[in-house]
Amino acid sequence: MAVTYTTAVKNARLDAVTTAIGTTGVLEIGTSAMASILATIALGNPAAAAASGGVLTLSGFPRSDTSADNTGTAAAARIRTASGGTDIVTGLTVGLSGSDINLDSLSITTGQTVTLNSATITHA
Repeated sequence: MAVTYTTAVKNARLDAVTTAIGTTGVLEIGTSAMASILATIALGNPAAAAASGGVLTLSGFPRSDTSADNTGTAAAARIRTASGGTDIVTGLTVGLSGSDINLDSLSITTGQTVTLNSATITHA
């Protein structure tokens, strides 16, 4: 039998993600399985408003990395602490719309600006 959480519990768990991100969290955009980091985007402080309806919506968009680190196709993302590089959320989907992480382009070239248009984490 699958575990089911109430919306209030989902929201509390997602709010704990915001707390864990802290004041200087970053979003790393990578190729499949994060084999290569293409761009790193600083998140806001706080990274998100309170979760609602089992969804955590990151805030302060658009945000960008003005100089991509590598060339490749964006396919995955993770949220980490900036100091120490501790993973907070991994396995985020990346796309142009309808994904966890929505960028302006999935084709990234070293040195280009990578713009993050929106980001949400939905509790299962």
